[in-house]
Amino acid sequence: MSLIRTNLPKWPVMSDPFDNDWFMNRFVTPDWAPAINVVDNESSYEIEVAAPGIKKEDFNVAVNNGMLNISGKGEKEEEEKTKNYARKEFSSQSFTKTFTLPDNVDEDSIQARYEDGVLRINLKKTKKELPPKKEVAIQ
Repeated sequence: MSLIRTNLPKWPVMSDPFDNDWFMNRFVTPDWAPAINVVDNESSYEIEVAAPGIKKEDFNVAVNNGMLNISGKGEKEEEEKTKNYARKEFSSQSFTKTFTLPDNVDEDSIQARYEDGVLRINLKKTKKELPPKKEVAIQ
């Protein structure tokens, strides 16, 4: 969001080209991203990535410097032959999602499993407590 905004309506034809939302929606954000749920359980966090059509071997889950990176790529081919013409379509979709891990996650015990189009990543919590919320005095 920019510091200075205009009051132009949010119609595609009349969009403000200097509005960050306009720029992000057209040039930066991917065309497809899977739905992701993050569940905070008592002893762990569980991340659920709904990505039907992507094979288990086409996912990559990595932890680096307190960041969890999840990426995947899927391809689909379709062919139809009727009468005197042939049609062949294919598409490719990919995504990358990065999460900052809380201090109470044991990075060495992260587990991932894929079944029925859902990638589930389990992040065990450690006994280490998160620092308490600290109020900052306004001067």
